[in-house]
Amino acid sequence: MRLADVESRAPSPGGAALKGDAVGLTYARRIGVGAAIAVALVGLGITRDQVQAQAAKRAPIFEVDPFWPKPLPNHWVTGSTIGLSVDAQDNVWTIHRPGTVEDNFKAADIMVGDARGRDDEAQPGAAAARGPATPRPIGKCCKVAPPVLVYDQAGALVNSWGGPGPGYDWPESNHGITVDHEGNVWLAGNGARDTQVLKFSSAGRFIFQIGKHGVHNGSNDTENFWQPTKLWEDVAANEMYVGDGYGNRRVMVLDVATGKYKRHWGAYGARPSDERVPAYDPQAPPSKQFNTVHCAIVSTDGFVYVCDRVNDRIQVFRKDGTFVREAFIDTHTFRSGSVWDMTFSRDPQQTYIYAANGVDEKINILLRSSLEVLTSFGDGGRGPGQFFGVHNLATDSKGNLYATETYTGARVQRFLYKGVGPVTTAEQGVVWPARR
Repeated sequence: MRLADVESRAPSPGGAALKGDAVGLTYARRIGVGAAIAVALVGLGITRDQVQAQAAKRAPIFEVDPFWPKPLPNHWVTGSTIGLSVDAQDNVWTIHRPGTVEDNFKAADIMVGDARGRDDEAQPGAAAARGPATPRPIGKCCKVAPPVLVYDQAGALVNSWGGPGPGYDWPESNHGITVDHEGNVWLAGNGARDTQVLKFSSAGRFIFQIGKHGVHNGSNDTENFWQPTKLWEDVAANEMYVGDGYGNRRVMVLDVATGKYKRHWGAYGARPSDERVPAYDPQAPPSKQFNTVHCAIVSTDGFVYVCDRVNDRIQVFRKDGTFVREAFIDTHTFRSGSVWDMTFSRDPQQTYIYAANGVDEKINILLRSSLEVLTSFGDGGRGPGQFFGVHNLATDSKGNLYATETYTGARVQRFLYKGVGPVTTAEQGVVWPARR
């Protein structure tokens, strides 16, 4: 089942309205669908009171856009796509890891004679290929794209750049991209020696680096990071929040203009510790330390929401690091955890939070005021609307939602915002377009 009864300007729980497309059903059809759902649920042993309570919940509705983005030029392909940002012009920025593209997918980058270009199906005893005097690729397709890719609203690639250069230490393992209000681009990395954050212009001109590559002194080091994850700008305060990260256990706040350190904190707003902690156990008391700070996002009303990924939880703070509350999400998610990234809905009140779960391959929709999971969508797979390692989320000014995929998912997808409607199922599965 899918969310039904869509309205173009449905009231949020706080009384605000969300803008959307008119996708409504006729009154008669709505009644018929609602009655059918109610009968089906009661038949499954769910009471009518429970059905009515569920129907009172409302959430944004999305449909996958299978035609976005357009194919890349130049036979380009991408690797694990592990960063996502939407700028003020609604351009969509991604960053991927070129080194994760497998050899069989980059013939134009491998030269004849290279061991990576050998024929594994050659008959035993066949003579080894000798490289020509002039290097020649083993084929035409494909070629690894530059790390930073920018798409317009039509899905066309409009810019690309990135990689090592003079004056800075490009990450060993790219992780996270954020475009600030001035159009500058911030990058992080989660390689073992990635202890830096970089800032570039939109054209790829290096501006500054914070942190010395390969140097870190724990979760209270104010000069270096350790495997930072995602950056989020608080425009009103001219501050950049850094999830730090895979190696450290904290949120760090920087000045956007200078990159200067301002403050940091760990779980529950306490000073972070690097002491060894037990593996996540949903039956045990909550950990006193973060376990992979995979994002820290700031709402317009001044709250900081932290992805404590492996601990399956969201912690909420005031901007000075004062702890407010926590919520546990999909608590029986192990290995990489259940809270991979978050972003807000685009209504003025930011009524909803979208949260990626890259283990269960879905996007949860939460009511921000309570952190209750209202519904989710997505499933594992390679087709439109399916995921393999859904990793980052971002919205554009129209409320459309974008998602990138790590591992060999290696792509970005768009989900079109279709308004707000009653929640009719906890898990929607693939949100395929209603009209083909």
